[in-house]
Amino acid sequence: MKISILLPYKENFTPIYAGAVSLFVKDTTKKSKYKKNIIVYGNTSLKKIYKLNYQNIYLKKILVLSGSKVYVNEFLKHENKNPSDIIEIHNRPNYFNMIFEKLKNRKIVLYFHNDPQTMTGSRSTSDRIKLLNNASKIIFNSYWSKKRFLEGIKGFHINSEKIEVIYQSTDPVKVNLKNKKKWITFVGKLNRAKGYDLFGKAVIKILKKYKDWRAIVIGDEPRLKLDFKHKRLNNLGFKKHDEVLSILKKTSIAVACSRWDEPFGRTSLEASANGCAVIITNKGGLPETVTDAKILDKLSVKSLTKTLDFLIKKN
Repeated sequence: MKISILLPYKENFTPIYAGAVSLFVKDTTKKSKYKKNIIVYGNTSLKKIYKLNYQNIYLKKILVLSGSKVYVNEFLKHENKNPSDIIEIHNRPNYFNMIFEKLKNRKIVLYFHNDPQTMTGSRSTSDRIKLLNNASKIIFNSYWSKKRFLEGIKGFHINSEKIEVIYQSTDPVKVNLKNKKKWITFVGKLNRAKGYDLFGKAVIKILKKYKDWRAIVIGDEPRLKLDFKHKRLNNLGFKKHDEVLSILKKTSIAVACSRWDEPFGRTSLEASANGCAVIITNKGGLPETVTDAKILDKLSVKSLTKTLDFLIKKN
């Protein structure tokens, strides 16, 4: 059994700057009984790669073709030389269509990590029915994203055996709550979609009120600058995944106050697993990530400040 896994173009399969897709593929591949028969294909300029069977696809610029088309064409060259039994395509329905056109007899699995209705190749109902007809399996990271895929689809497709939900997961963690520090932590892109503007304003109010508490911010956002200043607010920038988990292990309260519909929400999952009290919004698949979170009744600075205040007082 040979399995080829194709990552999105420019998805860095590296501990230095890994996204949610790379973390999921790394974690599941490491635990797979087929690990020795799996090749992960990707494209990155970074040198340090996860210690798995990885093939980097180096691209030459071809002006008449998009980067994605060149990337898929190079992947197909590898597949023709070293055919696999199963191809896993992650988060790119447009890749699926290009590959299926050339390899109709191969088992091809499509994983969705984002909202299917926002992606090229699955935006329309007819796009999604086409995928259902052609894919061997379509896998979602939440029931919310599965529901989004099935919107507008009727008949036997609704109960198709090709469709499955497989949550992201994390290793069990032994947490000693006595080692928790008075930290409020935010992990993610520092933009309005992630609610960082709300977090920044709310946490500064909290820091002014509670002198023994500290805020930790992990993440970056090159396109937008939301810069909050306080002597007890530490912005650490982007951190390796292991470093993030180490900080969450010491954190008391973690906040994931997204405005946009998170397809899943890895941060809230990992915060909960590491013994944090977690504050989330009722957006997308976020409520599926935590068994017992504080869900904001209203997405506002006032509501978040009130919830943070409540958790600090109710130790």
